[in-house]
Amino acid sequence: MDHFAWQHLDARRFDEGETIEIEGFITVVDLEARQRYFLLTPNASCCIGCIPRADEACIEVFMRAPIALGRDRVRLQGRLVYLTHDPCGWRYQLQDATLALLQPEVEIEEAERGPLRIGRRNFMLASVAAGLSACASEPPPPLIAADAKLTSVQILMAQPAVDMHSHAGRVIGTRTAIDPQIADQRPFVDLAGPMKAGGLAIVCLAVPSDTPVTREVDHRIEAMREPQPGELYRWAQMAYSRAHRLIDSQGLLNITDPASLADASYQTPGAILASEGADFLEGQIDRLDEFFRREGLRQLQLVHYRVNELGDIQTAAPRHGGLTPFGADVIKRCNYLGLVIDVAHGTFDLVKQAAEVCSSPLLLSHTSLLANPPPLSRKISPDHARVIAKTGGVIGIWPPTSTFPDLRALAEGMARMVEVVGVDHVGLGSDMLGLTTTSALASYADLPRLADALLATGFNAQEVGKILGGNYVRLFLASIQTAFY
Repeated sequence: MDHFAWQHLDARRFDEGETIEIEGFITVVDLEARQRYFLLTPNASCCIGCIPRADEACIEVFMRAPIALGRDRVRLQGRLVYLTHDPCGWRYQLQDATLALLQPEVEIEEAERGPLRIGRRNFMLASVAAGLSACASEPPPPLIAADAKLTSVQILMAQPAVDMHSHAGRVIGTRTAIDPQIADQRPFVDLAGPMKAGGLAIVCLAVPSDTPVTREVDHRIEAMREPQPGELYRWAQMAYSRAHRLIDSQGLLNITDPASLADASYQTPGAILASEGADFLEGQIDRLDEFFRREGLRQLQLVHYRVNELGDIQTAAPRHGGLTPFGADVIKRCNYLGLVIDVAHGTFDLVKQAAEVCSSPLLLSHTSLLANPPPLSRKISPDHARVIAKTGGVIGIWPPTSTFPDLRALAEGMARMVEVVGVDHVGLGSDMLGLTTTSALASYADLPRLADALLATGFNAQEVGKILGGNYVRLFLASIQTAFY
């Protein structure tokens, strides 16, 4: 059988059922079909934005049987079919394909392979998001021009606004009820309404993973006991079921990939599922894959109010000297899967060590700046902040009135962080319905007022757009692009 060259695709006619052999690189695009379905291209693609748009540079492949996926060139044999009216716009298919050659050293087992994300009929939609994502090494261009003269409402319409850490809608149930059934029965409150009223496009819904073993004492949360085996895992299962019900009941988009991220807007808001603490892993890293695939987890905060198997926290005496080896393994697995890694609540030592291990920008979702934070404080020093920024990461400023009595003060707090790390590394992390005190941002409906306060503080429209969402969008896309697919 003759080897088929890519340049022949545009130069010859095909008989129905003609069998060929052709070499190329695999890009997975379908969640349902897994290894049976993918795209074959003449050159390796680093991300969805790099897949060629030319008809003659992409073949849709349907395998006779599943294959293990690798990163190197493969040779496939199958029937080449020319399509004339494909609803997805494809022109060439390789049907009933088999593997003629695969470099054995790059084969990987199913359990070690990253998930497949983008369905066949969603590919064209994902291509829209590719204009934002491009390549991880090249951040997307700002959606607002530097010299644009926009009002606060126009800014929120032009650039998706993001709350990087929130418990809005009462996603967490109740902090005081240890019984999961009681916590799960607490009614939700309106989330989509205030988001639309204030122009918030995306909320990162944070599900605490250590609630059954923590308590609030004098406006401080602390661990009160060690969990029973399996306790926090079962709690997380209940909590994510509740989070999905909240998303569904509010009519929110469930954001898991570039395509769904691109769909979110002030008119059609969406949610990214996050975990506040990785305690539900209970030392078992395979649970990260489980929650990624089954629950749609896309943002993982390593620690919360319990010194867990991953590392030390700001509000308790250190035990591990920062990040544990298991914590480092979790970060690497997050990079492999494409999760955002949040180091909020982690000690300075943990953050420095995480920055050495992580291959994506770090998020520190909710904190504020203080020149010399006292022991057990959740605030961070300028040096702490610079470690995050050096990774390309983003720091969320939160709005407790004990720190920022009003929105103007909150805007000034954001400006102080910008002075330390630059405008590309600051965002909003409201901790909505999770603070132990009142909030300067009492409702998402007040978001335009925060944008006005940022403008009054001296930021231009482009900078306000970055702080209120653009910086997180860049970080989310960069995190996804570390994934194996």
